[in-house]
Amino acid sequence: MALAEEMHRLAKLAVLQYTPVVENIISIKSRDVHHIEHILYGLLDYCFCDSMVELFRSLCRHYYFIDPSAAASYVLGYREMWDSEEQKEPSAS
Repeated sequence: MALAEEMHRLAKLAVLQYTPVVENIISIKSRDVHHIEHILYGLLDYCFCDSMVELFRSLCRHYYFIDPSAAASYVLGYREMWDSEEQKEPSAS
C-alpha cells in the first residue's frame, strides 16, 4: 500500500513538473524532435496517472504533425506498457 501511495505522489509531482514543459513545446510550436522525444519518453513512465496520459496525448498530437510515424510509435509504446490484455484483444462478434 505504501508503494502505491508513493507512486501516486511521484506521479502528481511529475505532472506538476512536466505540464509547463509540454505546454511550452506546444505553445511555441517547437519542432525540436530530440527534445519532444525525450519528454515523451519521460511521460511514459507515469502514464498510469490520468493527468499524465492527457499530457502524453497532447504532446503526441503536436508531434504527429512533425513526424506521424514517430508519434505513432510512441502511441504503440504507450499501449504496450499500459493497456491491459483485455483492451488489446479484439472483441468476439
